[in-house]
Amino acid sequence: MTTIYDFTANDITGNPVDFADFKDKAMLIVNTASKCGFTPQFDGLEKLHQTYKDKGLVVIGFPCNQFGGQDPAENGTRTDLP
Repeated sequence: MTTIYDFTANDITGNPVDFADFKDKAMLIVNTASKCGFTPQFDGLEKLHQTYKDKGLVVIGFPCNQFGGQDPAENGTRTDLP
């Protein structure tokens, strides 16, 4: 049976990330859009990560531009944010 640990994905710089590297971790995988009205949720995700990272939580975000063009930069890399 195929599991998440059988997949890889490119990080924001184009380097492959092997999900098998997170086998002993709890993964929260989120779809992100930096120009979305829900961007304040990033603060909550960061707080969640800081609170539980020592217990094995990993938060993995995938930028998405499919919903109203809310993350238009290539590979999700934003150049117009402070």
